Amino acid sequence: MTTTDSASGSPRGLDLAKLGAWFAAEIPGAGSSLSATMIAGGKSNLTYVVSDGAQEWVVRRPPLGHVLATAHDMSREYRVMTALRDTAVPVPRTFGLCADDSVLGAPFYVMERVTGTPYRLADELVALGRERTRTISERLVDTLAALHAVDPVAVGLGDFGKAEGYLGRQVARWKKQMDASYCRDLPAADELHALLAADVPEESAAGIVHGDYRLDNVLVDDHDQCTAVLDWEMATLGDPLADLALMLMYHRLGEADGGLAVTNASAAPGFLSEEEIVERYAQGSDRDLSRFGFYLGLAAYKLAAILEGIHFRFLQGQTVGEGFDTIGDAIHPLLDAGLAAMKENH
Repeated sequence: MTTTDSASGSPRGLDLAKLGAWFAAEIPGAGSSLSATMIAGGKSNLTYVVSDGAQEWVVRRPPLGHVLATAHDMSREYRVMTALRDTAVPVPRTFGLCADDSVLGAPFYVMERVTGTPYRLADELVALGRERTRTISERLVDTLAALHAVDPVAVGLGDFGKAEGYLGRQVARWKKQMDASYCRDLPAADELHALLAADVPEESAAGIVHGDYRLDNVLVDDHDQCTAVLDWEMATLGDPLADLALMLMYHRLGEADGGLAVTNASAAPGFLSEEEIVERYAQGSDRDLSRFGFYLGLAAYKLAAILEGIHFRFLQGQTVGEGFDTIGDAIHPLLDAGLAAMKENH
Protein backbone atom coordinates (compact mmCIF):
# COMPACT_ATOMS: atom_id res chain seq x y z
CA MET A 1 0.00 0.00 0.00
CA THR A 2 1.30 3.44 -0.91
CA THR A 3 1.73 5.90 1.94
CA THR A 4 0.41 9.31 0.95
CA ASP A 5 0.67 12.84 2.27
CA SER A 6 -2.87 13.54 3.53
CA ALA A 7 -2.69 17.18 2.48
CA SER A 8 -1.59 16.69 -1.12
CA GLY A 9 -2.51 13.09 -1.93
CA SER A 10 1.07 12.57 -3.11
CA PRO A 11 3.02 9.44 -2.21
CA ARG A 12 5.65 10.06 0.46
CA GLY A 13 8.74 11.60 -1.07
CA LEU A 14 6.95 12.82 -4.20
CA ASP A 15 5.33 16.27 -4.41
CA LEU A 16 3.12 15.75 -7.45
CA ALA A 17 2.42 19.47 -7.98
CA LYS A 18 6.13 20.34 -8.19
CA LEU A 19 6.95 17.17 -10.09
CA GLY A 20 4.15 17.87 -12.59
CA ALA A 21 5.51 21.32 -13.37
CA TRP A 22 8.98 19.85 -13.89
CA PHE A 23 7.62 17.02 -16.07
CA ALA A 24 5.70 19.42 -18.31
CA ALA A 25 8.85 21.49 -18.82
CA GLU A 26 11.45 18.73 -19.13
CA ILE A 27 9.85 15.49 -20.38
CA PRO A 28 8.72 15.64 -24.04
CA GLY A 29 4.99 15.14 -24.40
CA ALA A 30 4.29 14.90 -20.68
CA GLY A 31 1.36 16.60 -19.00
CA SER A 32 1.56 18.41 -15.66
CA SER A 33 -1.30 16.64 -13.88
CA LEU A 34 0.26 13.49 -12.45
CA SER A 35 -0.69 10.50 -10.33
CA ALA A 36 1.83 8.18 -8.73
CA THR A 37 2.22 4.91 -6.86
CA MET A 38 5.28 3.80 -4.92
CA ILE A 39 6.40 0.35 -6.07
CA ALA A 40 9.60 0.00 -4.03
CA GLY A 41 10.65 1.72 -0.86
CA GLY A 42 12.72 1.28 2.25
CA LYS A 43 16.38 1.93 2.83
CA SER A 44 17.39 1.78 -0.84
CA ASN A 45 16.35 4.24 -3.52
CA LEU A 46 12.60 4.80 -3.79
CA THR A 47 10.78 3.86 -6.99
CA TYR A 48 7.43 5.19 -8.22
CA VAL A 49 5.23 4.66 -11.26
CA VAL A 50 4.08 8.09 -12.46
CA SER A 51 1.33 8.75 -15.01
CA ASP A 52 -0.20 11.81 -16.69
CA GLY A 53 -3.22 9.74 -17.72
CA ALA A 54 -1.84 8.95 -21.16
CA GLN A 55 1.71 7.76 -20.49
CA GLU A 56 3.62 6.08 -17.67
CA TRP A 57 7.16 6.55 -16.42
CA VAL A 58 9.26 5.39 -13.47
CA VAL A 59 10.79 7.94 -11.09
CA ARG A 60 13.70 7.04 -8.79
CA ARG A 61 14.83 9.15 -5.85
CA PRO A 62 16.94 8.56 -2.71
CA PRO A 63 15.37 7.27 0.51
CA LEU A 64 13.70 9.82 2.76
CA GLY A 65 16.02 11.45 5.24
CA HIS A 66 19.12 10.24 3.41
CA VAL A 67 21.20 13.25 2.48
CA LEU A 68 24.82 12.32 1.89
CA ALA A 69 25.89 11.54 -1.66
CA THR A 70 22.33 11.25 -2.95
CA ALA A 71 23.04 13.29 -6.08
CA HIS A 72 25.98 11.01 -6.69
CA ASP A 73 23.77 7.92 -6.44
CA MET A 74 21.12 9.23 -8.79
CA SER A 75 23.54 10.51 -11.39
CA ARG A 76 25.48 7.22 -11.39
CA GLU A 77 22.39 5.13 -12.02
CA TYR A 78 21.16 7.52 -14.69
CA ARG A 79 24.52 7.79 -16.38
CA VAL A 80 25.24 4.07 -16.63
CA MET A 81 21.78 3.19 -17.98
CA THR A 82 21.96 6.02 -20.50
CA ALA A 83 25.40 4.85 -21.63
CA LEU A 84 24.21 1.25 -22.09
CA ARG A 85 21.08 2.03 -24.13
CA ASP A 86 22.61 1.10 -27.50
CA THR A 87 24.41 -2.04 -26.27
CA ALA A 88 23.27 -5.65 -25.94
CA VAL A 89 22.49 -5.01 -22.26
CA PRO A 90 18.74 -4.45 -21.71
CA VAL A 91 18.17 -1.25 -19.73
CA PRO A 92 15.23 1.15 -19.45
CA ARG A 93 15.34 4.24 -21.63
CA THR A 94 16.18 7.33 -19.61
CA PHE A 95 14.29 10.62 -20.04
CA GLY A 96 15.63 13.12 -17.54
CA LEU A 97 17.80 13.73 -14.48
CA CYS A 98 17.03 16.49 -12.00
CA ALA A 99 19.77 17.64 -9.63
CA ASP A 100 17.67 20.54 -8.29
CA ASP A 101 16.65 19.70 -4.71
CA SER A 102 13.90 22.32 -4.77
CA VAL A 103 11.63 20.03 -6.81
CA LEU A 104 11.48 16.93 -4.58
CA GLY A 105 13.97 17.74 -1.85
CA ALA A 106 16.52 15.41 -3.43
CA PRO A 107 17.85 14.56 -6.89
CA PHE A 108 15.78 12.16 -9.01
CA TYR A 109 15.58 10.76 -12.50
CA VAL A 110 12.91 9.54 -14.90
CA MET A 111 13.08 6.35 -16.92
CA GLU A 112 10.89 4.09 -19.02
CA ARG A 113 8.52 1.69 -17.32
CA VAL A 114 9.58 -1.73 -18.61
CA THR A 115 7.28 -4.76 -18.54
CA GLY A 116 8.64 -7.72 -16.65
CA THR A 117 8.85 -9.62 -13.37
CA PRO A 118 11.77 -9.53 -10.91
CA TYR A 119 11.67 -13.16 -9.78
CA ARG A 120 12.93 -13.45 -6.22
CA LEU A 121 11.49 -16.68 -4.81
CA ALA A 122 11.94 -20.25 -5.93
CA ASP A 123 8.18 -20.80 -5.70
CA GLU A 124 7.63 -18.14 -8.37
CA LEU A 125 9.83 -20.11 -10.77
CA VAL A 126 8.42 -23.49 -9.76
CA ALA A 127 5.08 -22.25 -11.12
CA LEU A 128 6.74 -21.77 -14.52
CA GLY A 129 8.21 -25.28 -14.71
CA ARG A 130 11.74 -26.63 -15.08
CA GLU A 131 12.22 -25.77 -18.75
CA ARG A 132 11.28 -22.11 -18.44
CA THR A 133 13.29 -21.81 -15.23
CA ARG A 134 16.36 -23.14 -17.00
CA THR A 135 15.85 -20.71 -19.89
CA ILE A 136 15.52 -17.76 -17.51
CA SER A 137 18.68 -18.71 -15.64
CA GLU A 138 20.58 -19.13 -18.92
CA ARG A 139 19.53 -15.67 -20.08
CA LEU A 140 20.46 -14.23 -16.69
CA VAL A 141 24.02 -15.47 -17.22
CA ASP A 142 24.11 -14.39 -20.87
CA THR A 143 23.02 -10.87 -19.92
CA LEU A 144 25.80 -10.63 -17.34
CA ALA A 145 28.36 -11.77 -19.92
CA ALA A 146 26.99 -9.16 -22.34
CA LEU A 147 27.42 -6.43 -19.71
CA HIS A 148 30.98 -7.48 -19.04
CA ALA A 149 31.78 -7.44 -22.77
CA VAL A 150 30.95 -3.73 -23.04
CA ASP A 151 34.00 -1.49 -23.45
CA PRO A 152 33.48 1.29 -20.87
CA VAL A 153 35.46 3.80 -22.92
CA ALA A 154 33.41 3.09 -26.06
CA VAL A 155 30.15 3.99 -24.28
CA GLY A 156 31.53 7.07 -22.54
CA LEU A 157 32.17 5.49 -19.14
CA GLY A 158 35.95 5.58 -19.17
CA ASP A 159 35.94 7.81 -16.09
CA PHE A 160 33.09 6.04 -14.29
CA GLY A 161 35.41 4.65 -11.63
CA LYS A 162 39.03 3.81 -10.90
CA ALA A 163 39.35 0.31 -12.31
CA GLU A 164 42.98 -0.30 -11.38
CA GLY A 165 43.44 -1.87 -7.95
CA TYR A 166 39.73 -2.67 -7.64
CA LEU A 167 40.21 -6.09 -6.01
CA GLY A 168 42.69 -4.84 -3.44
CA ARG A 169 40.41 -1.94 -2.53
CA GLN A 170 37.48 -4.33 -2.13
CA VAL A 171 39.46 -6.53 0.26
CA ALA A 172 40.40 -3.47 2.34
CA ARG A 173 36.92 -1.95 2.21
CA TRP A 174 35.12 -5.01 3.52
CA LYS A 175 37.73 -5.54 6.24
CA LYS A 176 36.89 -2.05 7.49
CA GLN A 177 33.20 -2.93 7.40
CA MET A 178 33.83 -6.14 9.33
CA ASP A 179 35.94 -4.32 11.92
CA ALA A 180 33.29 -1.63 12.33
CA SER A 181 30.78 -4.31 13.35
CA TYR A 182 33.08 -6.16 15.73
CA CYS A 183 31.16 -7.82 18.55
CA ARG A 184 32.71 -11.30 18.69
CA ASP A 185 35.74 -13.22 17.54
CA LEU A 186 35.39 -14.71 14.05
CA PRO A 187 38.58 -16.70 13.39
CA ALA A 188 37.27 -17.84 9.99
CA ALA A 189 36.79 -14.21 8.93
CA ASP A 190 40.32 -13.36 10.02
CA GLU A 191 41.70 -16.35 8.12
CA LEU A 192 39.71 -15.57 4.98
CA HIS A 193 40.80 -11.94 4.98
CA ALA A 194 44.44 -12.94 5.45
CA LEU A 195 44.22 -15.30 2.47
CA LEU A 196 42.55 -12.65 0.31
CA ALA A 197 45.00 -9.88 1.23
CA ALA A 198 48.03 -12.10 0.68
CA ASP A 199 47.11 -13.28 -2.80
CA VAL A 200 45.17 -10.68 -4.82
CA PRO A 201 45.31 -11.94 -8.43
CA GLU A 202 46.06 -9.92 -11.51
CA GLU A 203 42.75 -8.37 -12.51
CA SER A 204 40.88 -9.21 -15.67
CA ALA A 205 40.35 -6.37 -18.16
CA ALA A 206 38.47 -3.43 -16.65
CA GLY A 207 34.75 -3.53 -17.23
CA ILE A 208 31.44 -2.31 -15.88
CA VAL A 209 30.64 -3.93 -12.54
CA HIS A 210 26.94 -3.89 -11.66
CA GLY A 211 27.69 -4.49 -7.99
CA ASP A 212 24.50 -6.33 -7.00
CA TYR A 213 23.61 -8.56 -9.95
CA ARG A 214 21.00 -11.20 -9.24
CA LEU A 215 17.70 -12.37 -10.74
CA ASP A 216 15.45 -10.09 -8.68
CA ASN A 217 17.33 -7.07 -10.05
CA VAL A 218 16.44 -8.13 -13.61
CA LEU A 219 13.00 -7.90 -15.23
CA VAL A 220 11.89 -10.97 -17.20
CA ASP A 221 8.91 -10.89 -19.59
CA ASP A 222 6.31 -13.56 -20.37
CA HIS A 223 8.57 -14.93 -23.11
CA ASP A 224 11.38 -15.42 -20.57
CA GLN A 225 13.48 -12.65 -22.08
CA CYS A 226 15.47 -10.32 -19.83
CA THR A 227 13.89 -6.94 -20.57
CA ALA A 228 15.80 -4.69 -18.16
CA VAL A 229 18.66 -4.81 -15.67
CA LEU A 230 17.80 -2.52 -12.75
CA ASP A 231 19.32 -1.15 -9.50
CA TRP A 232 22.61 0.27 -10.74
CA GLU A 233 23.35 2.28 -7.58
CA MET A 234 26.45 0.15 -6.81
CA ALA A 235 27.81 0.23 -10.37
CA THR A 236 31.43 1.16 -11.00
CA LEU A 237 34.43 0.19 -13.08
CA GLY A 238 36.50 -2.74 -11.90
CA ASP A 239 36.95 -6.47 -12.33
CA PRO A 240 33.60 -7.82 -13.58
CA LEU A 241 34.26 -11.35 -12.31
CA ALA A 242 33.28 -9.96 -8.92
CA ASP A 243 29.67 -9.76 -10.22
CA LEU A 244 29.60 -13.43 -11.19
CA ALA A 245 31.04 -14.54 -7.85
CA LEU A 246 28.64 -12.39 -5.81
CA MET A 247 25.65 -13.78 -7.71
CA LEU A 248 26.78 -17.32 -6.92
CA MET A 249 27.26 -16.51 -3.24
CA TYR A 250 23.75 -15.07 -3.13
CA HIS A 251 22.63 -18.41 -4.54
CA ARG A 252 24.48 -20.35 -1.84
CA LEU A 253 22.92 -18.17 0.83
CA GLY A 254 19.50 -18.66 -0.72
CA GLU A 255 19.82 -22.42 -0.90
CA ALA A 256 20.97 -22.74 2.71
CA ASP A 257 18.57 -23.31 5.58
CA GLY A 258 17.40 -20.49 7.79
CA GLY A 259 15.36 -18.26 5.49
CA LEU A 260 17.92 -15.46 5.49
CA ALA A 261 18.25 -15.17 1.76
CA VAL A 262 17.77 -12.01 -0.22
CA THR A 263 16.63 -14.37 -2.97
CA ASN A 264 16.31 -18.14 -3.17
CA ALA A 265 15.28 -18.32 -6.84
CA SER A 266 18.27 -20.50 -7.71
CA ALA A 267 16.81 -23.31 -5.57
CA ALA A 268 14.00 -23.83 -8.11
CA PRO A 269 14.17 -27.07 -10.13
CA GLY A 270 15.68 -26.40 -13.55
CA PHE A 271 17.80 -23.43 -12.47
CA LEU A 272 21.38 -23.79 -13.68
CA SER A 273 23.78 -25.25 -11.14
CA GLU A 274 26.79 -23.24 -9.99
CA GLU A 275 29.04 -25.27 -12.29
CA GLU A 276 26.70 -24.75 -15.24
CA ILE A 277 26.55 -21.00 -14.56
CA VAL A 278 30.34 -20.68 -14.55
CA GLU A 279 30.63 -22.84 -17.68
CA ARG A 280 27.99 -20.84 -19.56
CA TYR A 281 29.57 -17.55 -18.52
CA ALA A 282 32.98 -18.80 -19.67
CA GLN A 283 31.53 -19.72 -23.07
CA GLY A 284 30.17 -16.18 -23.51
CA SER A 285 33.23 -14.39 -22.16
CA ASP A 286 36.95 -14.27 -22.87
CA ARG A 287 37.87 -13.58 -19.24
CA ASP A 288 40.30 -15.83 -17.39
CA LEU A 289 38.47 -17.76 -14.66
CA SER A 290 41.52 -19.73 -13.47
CA ARG A 291 41.60 -17.76 -10.21
CA PHE A 292 37.85 -17.70 -9.73
CA GLY A 293 38.19 -19.15 -6.23
CA PHE A 294 39.58 -15.78 -5.08
CA TYR A 295 36.48 -13.99 -6.38
CA LEU A 296 34.22 -16.46 -4.58
CA GLY A 297 36.22 -15.93 -1.40
CA LEU A 298 35.90 -12.15 -1.76
CA ALA A 299 32.15 -12.40 -2.39
CA ALA A 300 31.74 -14.61 0.69
CA TYR A 301 33.71 -12.16 2.81
CA LYS A 302 31.68 -9.21 1.49
CA LEU A 303 28.34 -10.85 2.27
CA ALA A 304 29.61 -11.99 5.67
CA ALA A 305 30.63 -8.42 6.49
CA ILE A 306 27.19 -7.18 5.48
CA LEU A 307 25.47 -9.83 7.61
CA GLU A 308 27.75 -9.15 10.55
CA GLY A 309 26.75 -5.49 10.33
CA ILE A 310 23.09 -6.49 10.52
CA HIS A 311 23.85 -8.87 13.41
CA PHE A 312 25.65 -6.03 15.22
CA ARG A 313 22.67 -3.71 14.78
CA PHE A 314 20.36 -6.49 16.01
CA LEU A 315 22.42 -6.82 19.20
CA GLN A 316 22.19 -3.04 19.63
CA GLY A 317 18.40 -3.19 19.28
CA GLN A 318 18.50 -1.21 16.04
CA THR A 319 16.71 -3.65 13.72
CA VAL A 320 12.99 -3.62 13.01
CA GLY A 321 11.02 -6.76 12.22
CA GLU A 322 11.58 -10.49 12.60
CA GLY A 323 14.27 -12.93 11.49
CA PHE A 324 17.29 -10.92 12.61
CA ASP A 325 18.03 -13.18 15.58
CA THR A 326 19.49 -15.92 13.36
CA ILE A 327 21.51 -13.78 10.95
CA GLY A 328 24.61 -14.14 13.10
CA ASP A 329 24.56 -17.89 12.51
CA ALA A 330 24.37 -17.51 8.72
CA ILE A 331 27.83 -15.96 8.61
CA HIS A 332 29.62 -19.20 9.52
CA PRO A 333 28.68 -21.27 6.42
CA LEU A 334 29.44 -18.25 4.23
CA LEU A 335 32.93 -17.90 5.66
CA ASP A 336 33.47 -21.65 5.38
CA ALA A 337 32.43 -21.51 1.72
CA GLY A 338 34.85 -18.65 1.12
CA LEU A 339 37.73 -20.50 2.74
CA ALA A 340 36.97 -23.66 0.78
CA ALA A 341 36.88 -21.70 -2.49
CA MET A 342 40.23 -20.06 -1.76
CA LYS A 343 41.92 -23.33 -0.83
CA GLU A 344 40.49 -25.27 -3.77
CA ASN A 345 41.86 -22.61 -6.09
CA HIS A 346 45.47 -23.43 -5.24
